[in-house]
Amino acid sequence: MNIAVLDARTLGDDIDLSSLETFGNLIIYPTTQKEETIKRVKQVDIVITNKVVIDQEVIDSSPSLKLICVAATGTNNIDTEYATKKGIIVKNVVGYSTDSVVQHTFASLFYLLESLNYYDTFVKSGDWSKSPIFTNHDRPYFELNNKVWGIIGLGAIGKKVATVANAFGCKVIYHSTSGVNLNGGFEHSSLHELLKTSDIISIHAPLNEQTENLIGKNELLLLKKGAIILNMGRGGIIHEGDLAEAVDTLDLYAGLDVLSKEPPLENNPLNMVERKERLLITPHIAWTSIEARQRLIQGISENIKTFLLS
Repeated sequence: MNIAVLDARTLGDDIDLSSLETFGNLIIYPTTQKEETIKRVKQVDIVITNKVVIDQEVIDSSPSLKLICVAATGTNNIDTEYATKKGIIVKNVVGYSTDSVVQHTFASLFYLLESLNYYDTFVKSGDWSKSPIFTNHDRPYFELNNKVWGIIGLGAIGKKVATVANAFGCKVIYHSTSGVNLNGGFEHSSLHELLKTSDIISIHAPLNEQTENLIGKNELLLLKKGAIILNMGRGGIIHEGDLAEAVDTLDLYAGLDVLSKEPPLENNPLNMVERKERLLITPHIAWTSIEARQRLIQGISENIKTFLLS
């Protein structure tokens, strides 16, 4: 079997891929540009991709391709329907990043909630040393206990966030974007009511027809004063132009780990926000704990093993 990893750098230089060599001749490419994809996939039996697109053109140019392993949960970079039509199996890995994303959700929350960047700078700049008192109240913060935490998308990640939020004393409500998950073990709410009543809102939903631009100007205007909104799902769920305007004009805070285009274009309106202390953006790292990436490689290995034994 000839096996190609198309974008190994997205998995991290600290992750060992040698286990994949047991299945055949392994070729590892750090990155793959669009114009390089056909040539690199053409002679392989198994391709492993995180974000590199495998579309109809690539599939038609790859007569030996038998298995596409997606190094992620989402498969929207694969033409899965056409692959199935051509007898090519597509396998993803689910559940590997749940703990990592939950942890990053709370890391982002506390960074914004407690103005940690401000207070860290206050100390390291020497301003604390000049203070006449032992403490600082410039940026008051609230406790999570008795606050309302609204979750958009109560899948595996959303449920674990709900459990942790509940442990902090939050009242958890959620909104099902599909309208199917109405028995999630917590109180279900309309989107309108969730946005109006929540002190913290976290998004853990996929990007699809129901969720694209789900949160725009009208929805942001519903948020409570001082509310914190976190998007750990997919870019495009929150309209970025509307969010940039809202951060500068409303009393709200936003933490994002995902954007509609990654990396973002220089003219992304979020880059122009003036009240930068109210906006946290991390470069799609919620899924990237060392343990999560190790589980991901293990999941890919299991998918290949299952394929070879079938």
